[in-house]
Amino acid sequence: MKARASRVFSRRGDVSSRGAGRRRRVLLWGAAGVVTLGFLIALEIAARRYGEPGPITNQVKGLVLAPKPGPLYGGLGLMMVVLTWRQRFIAAGAALGIDAVLLPVRWAVEADMTGGHVFGTGALWVMLGTAVIAVTRRTGPDRVLLLKGVGLGLLLVAARKVGDTWLFITAKTRPTVLDQYVATADHALGNPSWPAGRIVEATDPYSGLLLQLVYGQLAVAAVVVAFHQLRNVTVERRFPSHHLVRTFLVIGLLGPAFYMIFPVVGPVFAYGPGASGTGGVEWAAVNLWPHTPLPVTTPQPMTYDGITPRNCMPSLHTAWAVAIFVHTRRAPRALRFAGTFWLVVTLAATLGFGYHYGVDLIAGVVFALTIEAALRSLDRGWDRPGILLVAYGTAVFTALLVSYRYLPTEMAARPEVSGPLLILAMTSVIYGYVRTTPRPAPHLPAPRTPVTEAARDDAVTAPAEDAAPAPAEDTAPAPAEDTAPAPAEDAAPASARSPEPR
Repeated sequence: MKARASRVFSRRGDVSSRGAGRRRRVLLWGAAGVVTLGFLIALEIAARRYGEPGPITNQVKGLVLAPKPGPLYGGLGLMMVVLTWRQRFIAAGAALGIDAVLLPVRWAVEADMTGGHVFGTGALWVMLGTAVIAVTRRTGPDRVLLLKGVGLGLLLVAARKVGDTWLFITAKTRPTVLDQYVATADHALGNPSWPAGRIVEATDPYSGLLLQLVYGQLAVAAVVVAFHQLRNVTVERRFPSHHLVRTFLVIGLLGPAFYMIFPVVGPVFAYGPGASGTGGVEWAAVNLWPHTPLPVTTPQPMTYDGITPRNCMPSLHTAWAVAIFVHTRRAPRALRFAGTFWLVVTLAATLGFGYHYGVDLIAGVVFALTIEAALRSLDRGWDRPGILLVAYGTAVFTALLVSYRYLPTEMAARPEVSGPLLILAMTSVIYGYVRTTPRPAPHLPAPRTPVTEAARDDAVTAPAEDAAPAPAEDTAPAPAEDTAPAPAEDAAPASARSPEPR
């Protein structure tokens, strides 16, 4: 009697704890939604103060005007991880069909098409339509899963809009840049952007086309890796606790805050002719990149135009490429190779195009691994190694920024000391991350048991209560009078021997 009462109270305790956990998750997601909405409204107000629409306005415009298709179809692809294959084909066909119908209408009314893009609205309509279906036609876990998929896709789209607004705000609110400080500190590494720029120029157009393709399609690579990580969501009816999209979004959310603290435009702008239609020799401190080595001078803030984003410190392209590399270590060989290739080529592009200094890349690596360690600790619990790694990565990242700002002349005067110290600081964070992260488990095939075809079929199809299969060496049914259950070790239920596929 006492045992039965204890089991009843135990079940009640489990139910109450699950209910409390569910309420905490609801409150957490609600708070995150409120913070996100407030952040978007703040960015909208800040952008409008400088005469430009913010992320909310640009997103609404995408329902009618032709937006950039890459983020929208990438978001649609992420949303599809919660759909069956039939539903995926229907969603993709509907998106392409909507864009095909809107195309002649836009041409007829001579609507503005951003950068010549003619597709993208269909993907946004399909994602919003899926959200409506989830609310009106689904219930319970199916509704929650479908809404999570839609939210994941829309987050990718919103992140792109937020990033564009952030970059615009950095250009308008930071008229002076600190490139001379970073370039002076970069002498510790030998100013790698200068020789990299000469190599790209000597091997152009082949190297330029490859580097631009990889550099510009980093988000596409992230979507491919994320789709692989989330491939079982439809079967398991839940998302994995940690995946690339989380790291990608957090890097993009936090990174621009440091652009406001440490505004830098890059060597092609500060010491060269500019790029992408912004900058120019008239704004450069001196036109040296990439042919003339940079002399060591006393750094000082310099004024730059109000168009070029101050998006160098840290290098977020490097941080994103590191995140892709880390998240492909457990993937198949082809994806592991692709992750390594994308990291190497992205680093080459950031230096070869003159978009970043070498010290930017070191800060980007530390930044990415610190965020990845924090998200992994948040997922598995804040143990002592995780806390120490996050604290150490934060301290190293802070020390890097402080040294670039206040010790650049000393770093340039002693490159034989400061250069190895920078590499050592980055390597120590990499080593700490590798030590605290579980190694990928080798993929081993499941052991095969000597079960006959008849016994295997019975194990899959027979109900658990009627499944006391005969031993493998004797498949004949036992007489009715000898149907007493065998001992536990000889008559395991079929569900324990061969579980039904999910």
